[in-house]
Amino acid sequence: MIARRDGMPVLIAPEHSTPNFSPDRHVPNLALLRWLCAGLALTGGAASVGTAGAQLPDAITALDAVPLLSLHAEGAQIYECKIGSDGKLAWTFREPIASLMLNGRAVGRHYAGPTWEYANGSAVQAKAVGNAPGGTAGDIAWLKLEVIERHGSGALAEADIVQRINTAGGVLHGACEWVGALRSVPYSADYVFRRKYR
Repeated sequence: MIARRDGMPVLIAPEHSTPNFSPDRHVPNLALLRWLCAGLALTGGAASVGTAGAQLPDAITALDAVPLLSLHAEGAQIYECKIGSDGKLAWTFREPIASLMLNGRAVGRHYAGPTWEYANGSAVQAKAVGNAPGGTAGDIAWLKLEVIERHGSGALAEADIVQRINTAGGVLHGACEWVGALRSVPYSADYVFRRKYR
């Protein structure tokens, strides 16, 4: 679970309810979690291409784009407790924090934006344009995202489409107790980066 101390997010041991948490139980902070997920020993090796064996729903297909690379993600979906339109407290998705893996090695990171950053310095930011339900009620949705911003000139520089598939976990269930509370939910997924036919 993540909470705030002195204005900074901090990771704390997961509990069913933490209204009286103590700062003494905290692990350093969210920046450390991001640093760990980044996998500092990043490599720039060749990436596998494809859809990781997934049968894609129509809502997220990209028939006009060729796959460039496919990366596996392991990390967490971060939620924040906010007041909903009905005036009740509700968990609201805030950001992902994940390592991007290739052949079991960290080769990049995924974080707020949403942004995907590869070891060779390239990065893309995208917006969702299509979605399909995950395999179970506890799995986050499969997504189709269009790239809206690019950085660098490496492996991701030519990507136009990102697909999130094969999701596991990441959905938050349960009550939200106080405004500003943060909670992390483990998840995994495969991200397929595609370039539109020119």
